[in-house]
Amino acid sequence: MYKRGLYVGRFQPFHIGHLEAIKYILKKVEEIIIVIGSAQYSHTLENPFTSGERIVMIREALNEAKIDLSKYYLIPVPDVNVHSVWVSYLISFVPSFDLVFTNEPLTSRLFKEAHFKVEPIPFFHRELYSATEVRRRILSGENWEALLPKSVVKFLKEIDGIGRILELAKTDKTIIQ
Repeated sequence: MYKRGLYVGRFQPFHIGHLEAIKYILKKVEEIIIVIGSAQYSHTLENPFTSGERIVMIREALNEAKIDLSKYYLIPVPDVNVHSVWVSYLISFVPSFDLVFTNEPLTSRLFKEAHFKVEPIPFFHRELYSATEVRRRILSGENWEALLPKSVVKFLKEIDGIGRILELAKTDKTIIQ
C-alpha cells in the first residue's frame, strides 16, 4: 500500500462517480489528496460552483460515506494554463504523494513525464455519473438528484445551486451535450 495518492478533479458538482473513485483510491493508499482543480473559476455554466462550495460538497459527501477526515486532504488549486509547468505548480500546493490517480490523458502524460507513477481509476457507470450529465439534467428538468450523494443534493438546495445553473444558462451560450 502506498502512503499518499493524488486525485485531481473540478467536482462541478461532486457526484457518486467521484465518491466511488475516492473509495477505490483509499483501498490503494493510506491517504488521498483531493485537488479541486480550476479553483479560480465559478459562476459559469461549466464551472458553476466556487472552490469553497466544492470543498463543502466533498466534505459533506465523504462524511456521509463515513470516510474518516484523517484519510484525506482537500486542496483547491487554480489553473496555471501552461502545461509544461503545471505539475511543478500543483506540487507547490500539496503535501508529497507517491501515486497519481487519473483517467485524463493529458494529466496522465504530464505526471508521467514528471516521473510519477500514474494509475487509472475504474469508471463507475460513466454514462450516468459525470458532472456534465448532472448539469445537463438540471437544465432539462430531468432527475439529477439520483446522481449525487444525498448530502450534496441538500447542500445544492441550501445554496440555490440549481437556480444558479438555470440562471447561468440564460446568459451563457455554452451548450451542454
